[in-house]
Amino acid sequence: MCNRNKFVLCITFVCMMFYQAILLSQTDDNLESNNSINFSQGKSQTNNEINNSRKNAITETVQKISPAVVGINVTAIQQVNPFGSFFNNDPFFKQFFGQQEKVKELGSGFIISPDGYIITNDHVAGNASEITVTLTNSKEYKAKLIGTDPATDICLLKIDGSDFQFVKFGNSDDNMIGEWVIAFGNPFGLFTLNDKPTVTVGVISSTGMNLEPLDNRYYLDMIQTDAAINGGNSGGPLANSIGEIIGMNTLIYTNGGAGNIGLGFAIPVNKIKKIITQLKRNGKVDRNYDIGLNIQDIDEGIANYYKLKNTRGVIVNQVIPNSPAARSGIQDGDIILQLDKYLIDNQQTLLGAFQQFTKGEIVTLKILRTNKEITKQMKLEKIE
Repeated sequence: MCNRNKFVLCITFVCMMFYQAILLSQTDDNLESNNSINFSQGKSQTNNEINNSRKNAITETVQKISPAVVGINVTAIQQVNPFGSFFNNDPFFKQFFGQQEKVKELGSGFIISPDGYIITNDHVAGNASEITVTLTNSKEYKAKLIGTDPATDICLLKIDGSDFQFVKFGNSDDNMIGEWVIAFGNPFGLFTLNDKPTVTVGVISSTGMNLEPLDNRYYLDMIQTDAAINGGNSGGPLANSIGEIIGMNTLIYTNGGAGNIGLGFAIPVNKIKKIITQLKRNGKVDRNYDIGLNIQDIDEGIANYYKLKNTRGVIVNQVIPNSPAARSGIQDGDIILQLDKYLIDNQQTLLGAFQQFTKGEIVTLKILRTNKEITKQMKLEKIE
């Protein structure tokens, strides 16, 4: 009887141990399962954090503006002399031997309204006979030339349609040297490969840059940037890091080379807004006014005679009677230092500065007269 009881106790003990082993095994499985779930959740959370950290003001601006950037292909008519420079481009021989030739060119642009108005450079589309615009959705449109202004190199186009995505204008007077900027465009026609604009990033290197005129185009108050701008980028938007358009990519300085060396220039958007208002209304900018001045550059001799610190500015040689200059009180011998916000270096700068204004506007001139700086107001109008 005693041995039988011992046997039963042993069996019971073994069963209890086996049961506990099963419980422990299930607990370990649950722990492993929970650990696996927690690890997967942790990994997913980490990936989300990494992806979110990749997003910044620049990527958001690119996503916001890209749909409004367009590629522009134009066919322009150019006068070609088949004899090259043999007749030294003599106009007499051009009328007999000059030939017209179709030339295909490309550039960039950006949509500024939901009804399809587009801005680009005059040197891109101002002389075009045919203009084709490609959007980021691969659709192509024939564009109409609404108006163009060679003097400021600004051109306004229009495509038919509605509900186009468009950009938001900023205020270029608020630009800060050193702030991030993003240049969009169609360099070398790459837009056609994937219907997406090419994006480069840099900073505003300087503002208020007055460049030498080129082909009767006057580039004053330009924005300088080191964001890469190459052939085909002309007409594309330059944006700040909060998604506002502050300029239009226009020029690069190559130092005799063919590519970008970090010196790009954009037309400030405040000038663009002013010009396109007239282009939209009249198709051109009205500069049918007179100034009434004869001027000359200041050389070292003139600077020494007038005891000037440098040779900047222009000196007035003659004021035409009854002209806007005469009515404003400008006199012979006055030295013009500034026209509104434009500092005057020479005759070209002053001529270019006047090209920034339209008939009927009143401008302010800063003048040096008998070693004293004074200001004069001039209304831009015709000589009576």
